[in-house]
Amino acid sequence: MYATMIWEKDTLSILDQTKLPEKTVYITCYNYQRVKEAIAKLEVRGAPAIGAAAAFAMVLGAKEIENYSVFMDELKKIRDDLISARPTAVNLAWACHQLYNCAATCSLDISFDILIARMEDLALKIYNDDIKCNKLIGKYGAEIVPDSATLITHCNAGALATCGWGTALGVIRSAHLAKKIKMVYVDETRPLLQGARLTAYELQKENIPCTLITDNMAAWTIKTKGVNIAITGADRIALNGDAANKIGTYGLALICKAHNIPFYIAAPISTFDFTTATGADIPVEQRKGDEITKIGDKVIAPEGVATFNPSFDVTPNELITGIITEYGIIRAPYIESIKALQEKVKK
Repeated sequence: MYATMIWEKDTLSILDQTKLPEKTVYITCYNYQRVKEAIAKLEVRGAPAIGAAAAFAMVLGAKEIENYSVFMDELKKIRDDLISARPTAVNLAWACHQLYNCAATCSLDISFDILIARMEDLALKIYNDDIKCNKLIGKYGAEIVPDSATLITHCNAGALATCGWGTALGVIRSAHLAKKIKMVYVDETRPLLQGARLTAYELQKENIPCTLITDNMAAWTIKTKGVNIAITGADRIALNGDAANKIGTYGLALICKAHNIPFYIAAPISTFDFTTATGADIPVEQRKGDEITKIGDKVIAPEGVATFNPSFDVTPNELITGIITEYGIIRAPYIESIKALQEKVKK
């Protein structure tokens, strides 16, 4: 599998996911503004990958600041500008604040080069920690996958959405290594087809049995194909366990509830937003209508038709069987279990 991003001191090379699977193209980012553009355009996507890219972008931005006496003021502007790129995925803001706080805790008496080096070390740690977390998520998640499992997933929560291995697909990878996977049904994920373009691509690359379906086939597929578990990723999880993920996840969770199929979320601790009480408080990104009226460059709808294009929806906690994290699997009552998780992280 290709690396989602490659850091080389003064540049960040990002795998352009809008070109997959037809082409493998890396975008070379020399400044934080180009990373921000890549995040906004979904050239890099997936909450953990966005977070890591933003961390490296903070380093690039810090290197651009020429006046050390106003360094923190300028770094704050860069932080806030990056966070504005996409409002829903909490990993973006989390990583930007991590890098900003790293700089803030360093005395301004140290040299600029040392300060940059410390920020760079933290960005690399965020990147490497994500891979470690994903493998732990995969380990814990594989334990709840039944033998001869027929799974369904939505969007892409694989290596391409992270720094490596993946969250939901990390669970599937680990379960496949344990010889537990019979079939994975992959929702195509309209309007940008991350399931068709990316998840199917990843699974095929690793010879994991998969079948692509359109989103509106999910209910009938679950009913007729013996699906016995659903696993997706998340972009933000509220304190009560409500989870924002790619639009269509809520619908899939409702279908699973109707068919008595367990529905799991797989996400690292960085995706939890301990300051947001419920899913009602999660901002849902609204994207341009041409993502609906076109597939690629092909127009598929009448000119001027009104569109509604939320990029995410929020699945209520009562539809979620469990949340698979690098600390294990948490279950309802979610407020208590997530607060306990928060305390565990503090230690």
